[in-house]
Amino acid sequence: MDEPIALLPRHRAKIVQILTEHFPGVEVWAYGSRVNGRSHAGNDLDLTLRSPGLRPLDPASLRRAREAFRDSTIPFFVEARDWARLPAPFHAEIERCYAVLIAGGGPGCDRRGN
Repeated sequence: MDEPIALLPRHRAKIVQILTEHFPGVEVWAYGSRVNGRSHAGNDLDLTLRSPGLRPLDPASLRRAREAFRDSTIPFFVEARDWARLPAPFHAEIERCYAVLIAGGGPGCDRRGN
């Protein structure tokens, strides 16, 4: 299912490229203003990265991905966070309204919380 995320196609393609280079096989959810319909062009993009088995991601890979976003031509901030390192209350908030940017193939990967 292709969930609505307020991104131009060229920005979406670059974001997906960076993420798949640094995190192959990782499911990526977008949440926040670019999903809930309250965004404008300058809003940041909030992402959570969900590894297979929801194991913590390598911090060095996260740093390299953040550097790649910073060095890219994407004209807004991309905040990528590791699901495994977020507190449970934050999980619940994200699950209320998210969109799948990159499906990981596991159960529930193509749903949107309400």
